[in-house]
Amino acid sequence: MSDSSRILKVAIPKGSLQEPTIELLAKAGYEIYVSSRGLRPSSNDPELDLYMIRAQEIGRYLGQGFIDCGITGYDWAYENGVDLVDLAELPYSRATTLPTRWVLVVPEDSPIRKPEDLEGKRIATEGVGITQRYLAERGINAEVEFSWGATEVKVPDLVDAIVDVTETGSSIKANHLRIVDTLLTSFPHFYASPGAAADPWKMEKMERIALLLKAALSARGKVGIKMNFPSANLPQLLEKLPSLRRPTISQLSEEGWVAVETVIDEIVVRDMIPDLKRLGAEGIIEYSLNKIVP
Repeated sequence: MSDSSRILKVAIPKGSLQEPTIELLAKAGYEIYVSSRGLRPSSNDPELDLYMIRAQEIGRYLGQGFIDCGITGYDWAYENGVDLVDLAELPYSRATTLPTRWVLVVPEDSPIRKPEDLEGKRIATEGVGITQRYLAERGINAEVEFSWGATEVKVPDLVDAIVDVTETGSSIKANHLRIVDTLLTSFPHFYASPGAAADPWKMEKMERIALLLKAALSARGKVGIKMNFPSANLPQLLEKLPSLRRPTISQLSEEGWVAVETVIDEIVVRDMIPDLKRLGAEGIIEYSLNKIVP
C-alpha cells in the first residue's frame, strides 16, 4: 500500500455534539484544529482526513462509502436505516452524561394518554424514520411530517403530538408538555462503512481509534492518587480506599512505610484526603487521567 493511500476519512459531528466530541478526541490523543468557518478541520495525525458534517447526515455518507468512519448518534444511524459497522458505543452527550431520548410528547391537557391514542392523528418530528418505524411496529396509523425545528411550538395548534429529543426533560416541562412514551435511547457511536471495515489497514487504524476513545471515556471523572503510608495502618486504608482494582502497594526503603497508588472517582477525593492524613499518609499526590485502558 502506498503512503498516499494510508488516509482515513473521518466525520466529526457538527452542531451540539461538536465540542464534546473534539474534547473527547483530544483526551484520546487526537488534537483537532477547527477554524471559525471551516468544515475541513486538521489534526495532529497526518493519516486522518477530517470532515465536519451534521450528525444527521454522517450515517448516510458512511452507508454510501464517501466517508470511512465517523461519530454520530445511534438514533441517526437508525433513522437513516443504513448498514454500518459499529466499532464502539461512546457514552457521552451534548450537555450531560445521560443518553439522548426520542420521546413522544403532547400538551399537558391533551387527551392522548397512550401511543394507541395517536390513531388518525398528526405528528411533527425531525426523526421521521424513527417515528414511522415506531408506529408501524404497533400497528398505529398516523400522519408523520418533518419538522425543521422549534417543534415544541407546533402543539396543539398545528399537530396533535411531536416526537422530540431530550436528555433531562427540563425543556419539555418548561413548555408545559408531557411525555407519553420513549421511542429510542441513544448515545453516540463510532461507526465504519462496510468498505472501510473490509480494508485491513483502515480497520486496524479504526480499531486503534476506538480503543483510545473508550479509554478516554473510562478516565472521565476519575483521578490517580498516590501517597506514602505507614505499613501498620494499611488494613484500615484498604477498608476505606475505593479503587478500580486493588491498589498498587510498593515497599519503600524506609522500614515500616509503603507507597500506595490507585485510581478513584474525583468526587470523593475532597472527603478522602483528610481521612488519609488522619491515618498517617504523607506526600499525597492527586493527578488527572486522560485514559484508562482495561
